[in-house]
Amino acid sequence: MATFLAPLLRKAGGDHELRNERTGAAVATRVLTAFDSASRRTGLLHQDALPEGSGLVIAPSNAIHTFFMRFSIDVAFVSKDGRIVKVRAAVRPWRITGALRAYAVVELPAGTLERTDTRRGDRLIVA
Repeated sequence: MATFLAPLLRKAGGDHELRNERTGAAVATRVLTAFDSASRRTGLLHQDALPEGSGLVIAPSNAIHTFFMRFSIDVAFVSKDGRIVKVRAAVRPWRITGALRAYAVVELPAGTLERTDTRRGDRLIVA
């Protein structure tokens, strides 16, 4: 089965966007990736903020923690085909959250899910 992340795997470091297929909204216009063990472990831990318009895709992963983080984030848990299986808005530091059916986790600045009308059941596409 191909993954919705294939464009990111083919052209790492390229300019990509995450779009909500239902609404057409750009969920992230700057996509960061954490596809290896070291970057998945680090995630956003050494950041003071996640700039507006940015998103971090962590794969494979179906759970995250916000221990030692300094800011809240929105989180979308996504299946291999890009379908959002669970969302959590404004996850504060020192929390754990996950979704058993997820293949990837997308971390976004707090408020992004509401602003882009992104919810469970929507499909994310990499453009």
